[in-house]
Amino acid sequence: MKLRKDDKVIVLLGKDKGKTGKVTAVIPGENKVLVEGINVVKRHTKPTDKLPRGGILDITKPIDVSKVMVLDPATGKPARVGFQIKPDGTKERVFKVSANHDRKPAKADKSAKSTDKESPKVAPSETKVGKK
Repeated sequence: MKLRKDDKVIVLLGKDKGKTGKVTAVIPGENKVLVEGINVVKRHTKPTDKLPRGGILDITKPIDVSKVMVLDPATGKPARVGFQIKPDGTKERVFKVSANHDRKPAKADKSAKSTDKESPKVAPSETKVGKK
């Protein structure tokens, strides 16, 4: 997923079209994001132990990733995002139009990780033998 927490995004479709906000959570399994102040709905709740008075609450619901676009920090305009692998093997997020590199490095691929944690193999002579 090309969106991350704390990214500034603009809403492209829906009731909040044109509004901007900060991504507060990313839900990759559902392909959705939570954006601060976007897709806020009213929830009518009965009184419970946690909320003794009950009432009407404002809740932020997730919005589909296809309905938002990342704002390029350099230009302040919506931009597409790609990835570039540096010569040292690190993966970096790049904004397509401005070719501006992201401030945070992307997470490394699982295939690029080295496997330093090899399980030590025990020789057959060192295994425990039960009583006869």
